[in-house]
Amino acid sequence: MSPRNVTADDRVRAVLYPLDGVGLDELVDAAALLTRVDRKYVLPVDDAVTVLDALARTTPARVLEIDGARSSAYESVYFDTPDLASFRLTATRRRRRFKVRTRTYLDSGASFLEVKTRAARGATLKQRVAHDARPTALGSGRTFVGRTLAAEGIDGVPEHALAPGLVSRYRRTTLLLPRPDGAARATVDTGLMWELDQPGAHAPLTWTVPHLVVVETKGGSTPSDLDRLLWRHGHRPERISKYGTGLALLRPDLPDGPWRRVIRRHLSPGATAPAGTTHPARTTPGHDDWSL
Repeated sequence: MSPRNVTADDRVRAVLYPLDGVGLDELVDAAALLTRVDRKYVLPVDDAVTVLDALARTTPARVLEIDGARSSAYESVYFDTPDLASFRLTATRRRRRFKVRTRTYLDSGASFLEVKTRAARGATLKQRVAHDARPTALGSGRTFVGRTLAAEGIDGVPEHALAPGLVSRYRRTTLLLPRPDGAARATVDTGLMWELDQPGAHAPLTWTVPHLVVVETKGGSTPSDLDRLLWRHGHRPERISKYGTGLALLRPDLPDGPWRRVIRRHLSPGATAPAGTTHPARTTPGHDDWSL
């Protein structure tokens, strides 16, 4: 394989090759973690490989392996109201916020409808059901979405108004991180791409991020071995949301408050904007922008 064709996913799989595999059932039994504390890190590919090499050499971590494959292609379609209630509740850091998406595992074709909300003490609660409709349609899943939002105290969001918007695609490697008090999980995402249809545009707006790796640890309040290794190498958790950050990048008219630092540090428009695409200059959101 020519070095020019080596992807970030190739490098991640190579550096984790010495680790043992773990099956999906065992991973779920050990660390389902539908209620969890998430820590997200954004790293250049070289830095991510360095940290993961240290993990492989010093911990008993294991890699999710399904039919011999150690990474999988994902596609997420995010649903929001016409006034972008989901996006704006997160952009303005409201305590009661939500996210609705379909997630499709492209290698197998399996699809799920997921609702994410904030649980007690800032933990993330994810609830999901199998999804038989198209990934871009909620179908009968609207009932599940409405019931779940109501149960979690998210009021005033009519599920019938939710429509598909931003799409994200990437490859994911999943790690099981055993520890004395249980187990944590981590995901390593490469090849991230966002896509957004715009009215009147000849083609969707796209934003690709081949030079970055997004690492997310998922566990309890106690940091995992991977968190500690990341800290030791000078990396700290950052605010990044595949929905919020992607939409803020492709819609610079929207507020980007929680993700402004990661956008400026890692996702400079001049460095990553697709050829031939222009974006309006971003301005600091005023009171009206934040209150919508």
